[in-house]
This record gives sequence, structure tokens and C-alpha cells, in this order.
Amino acid sequence: MWVYKKNHAGVANASYQELNAYLNLYINFKLKVVDAKAMNLDADTAYKKEINGYESALKSQKKTSPKNIEYNFIMNEYREGVLMFNVSEKKIWSKVQDNDTQILDFYNKNASLYTGKTFDEVRGQVIADYQQHLENEWIKTLRTKYNVKVNEDEIKKLAKP
Repeated sequence: MWVYKKNHAGVANASYQELNAYLNLYINFKLKVVDAKAMNLDADTAYKKEINGYESALKSQKKTSPKNIEYNFIMNEYREGVLMFNVSEKKIWSKVQDNDTQILDFYNKNASLYTGKTFDEVRGQVIADYQQHLENEWIKTLRTKYNVKVNEDEIKKLAKP
């Protein structure tokens, strides 16, 4: 709820559908972070250096200190955000970069989506669609690997009609 409220400032009430959709995005995010940790990306020197730099900058602000409860939320969110970015780079973005063969293959398999347009005309859209396809497959694999249980009754209690 802290993350939802932080990202939806000014929204006093949310419907069940809005909370459920956001929860699914959040679960996907957390699964990517778990995958990054399983790959030991949190032990990477560059990652640690980036986190330490951010933490130093955060500590230098007078309004935020390690004793402040929000400080822990902010640091955790930053750590996990960087991990999610790093694992997405490895699992999705790097697979698309300079890989015209796979992108063209994706275009050919999904030509009906790009009716009457050549690959060159819709190359940017094909790349975006291919990245989304890779992410969807990755999430599907993560959701199979890790069992996620959601207490629907609690979501309904938080939702506003």
C-alpha cells in the first residue's frame, strides 16, 4: 500500500480492479527482483557502488535519515529498482539489441499484426512488441517457478466501491 499510495498521490480511494491491476504489476516487479537475486546481480560491484552512492546522497538530505521509517522503504525501493533494471537488461533489452534475425523472425510470425506494412516501416513497433513478448514469457516462467498467493479478501477490504 505504501508503494501504491506513493505512486498514486492524491488518490484517496481505489477500486478493486485498480488495486488488483497494480498488485499484479507489483508482483511482476518483485518476481523480477527475486530472479535478479537468484542470478547474484545484487553481489555485482557496479550495483553495490551505485547503491552506496545513492544512499550517501539520501543521507546527506536533512529531511531523510536512516532512523526515519520511510528511509528504509526508499532505500529498498531503489535497490530493487536497480536490480529490476539490471535483470531486464540481461533478460530482454540485450536480446533485442543488434539482433535483427530474431526481430525479423518475430515480425514474420506475427505479420498479421502489421497488415500491409514492411518490416522497415514498422521496425520500431516490432522491436517494442518483441520486447513485450520476451517480458511476457519471462513473467510466465517466473509465475510458474514461484508460487504467489494473494489474499483477495484483504484487497477487497482496501478497495473503495
